[in-house]
Amino acid sequence: MNDIQIAVIDDHDLFREGLKLVLNQVEGFHVAFDTSDGFQFLEIIGKTHFDIVLMDIDMPIINGVQVTERAVQVKPDLKVIALSMFSDMGHYMQMIHAGVKGFLLKKSNKFELEQAILTVHRGGNYFSHEILQKIAVRYADQVKGRDQLTVREIEIIAMICQGLTSQEIAGQLHISVKTVETHRSNIFLKADVKNIAGLIMWAIKNQYYTVK
Repeated sequence: MNDIQIAVIDDHDLFREGLKLVLNQVEGFHVAFDTSDGFQFLEIIGKTHFDIVLMDIDMPIINGVQVTERAVQVKPDLKVIALSMFSDMGHYMQMIHAGVKGFLLKKSNKFELEQAILTVHRGGNYFSHEILQKIAVRYADQVKGRDQLTVREIEIIAMICQGLTSQEIAGQLHISVKTVETHRSNIFLKADVKNIAGLIMWAIKNQYYTVK
């Protein structure tokens, strides 16, 4: 099995070097590229494959939001995990819209770092519970779409947020996968989101899903 190829973009040299050291000690992980300069990453992203990108949000000159937006335009399937501090709150929703697959606090331990990378590499989304709770409080606003959602759609929202696939949801609800996909499309339209990460944020904000 090939190692998971990881890129680390962070302007704090000491943090980045420490992160590289930790990651390279994990069996199956390999830091293939690291830089403090988002522009340098953008120069190579079109010709280099990375399984996971760990992206600092708050960087000078070009921040993590801007780097992620441009990188995803080049590689729409790019799997980016945002490296965050609570002071980055203003950028959270922008990172969601940019297409990140997860958020990880910089103070996270080695176990959570591994879990985040493995989860996103397998196609899932990973969000530190502390970050989700902060976002839920920060972006709490008027509930939108509540009267428009059906009972079945509300049920499926919770299952999507729990990480269940369409096939798993269909099996649990005893309906067809095609029916689940139709519900998913309607939910995304009503919530005005483009991806699962955005749906999770929206669901927490509008009290359809509670962080355990």
